[in-house]
Amino acid sequence: MDRTARVADEWLVLAAQDRNPAAIDRLVEVWHGRLWRHARNVTGSNEGADDVSQDAWVGILKKLPTLDDPAAFPSWAYRIVTRRSTDWVRREVRHRRRRGPMPDDVSAPSPGPTERETRERAQRVLDALQHLSVDQRALISMHYLNDLSTTQIADALRIPRGTVKSRLHRARQNLKPHLQGVES
Repeated sequence: MDRTARVADEWLVLAAQDRNPAAIDRLVEVWHGRLWRHARNVTGSNEGADDVSQDAWVGILKKLPTLDDPAAFPSWAYRIVTRRSTDWVRREVRHRRRRGPMPDDVSAPSPGPTERETRERAQRVLDALQHLSVDQRALISMHYLNDLSTTQIADALRIPRGTVKSRLHRARQNLKPHLQGVES
């Protein structure tokens, strides 16, 4: 994220903390897609991402006035979404026996060959992510899919930066066997 975007986000956070309706709407508009994708990557489900992101936004907007540093908004928001995504996955695991397997809801209407191949590759990566623990999925999603630095992830998860690095390494090692045949 470039400096201009960071400054704009900080201004939006400050204005939203003052309960400016336009700033709140714009903050949600700017950040919803990123937070939804992170929730999707962690939960493995569009339905889960919808539930988590909606629930997370309620919490984010309720607690926004308590955020001391507007520059910390990204880490803070990802922490909330990660926590709620993890809770959602745990609830799903508890209810899976009664409801059956989680739905495979990544589909598209008849894409062209190149787009289809890209979607298939993306689906294989998402499937491979499901073999990781929820915590490892969250790390991979934050770092590779949402471009957060190890420092931002450490802030979001409230763990040391070195721990983030070692957990990312372990997650990559666990992911590797499931990505056999998925070329970039």
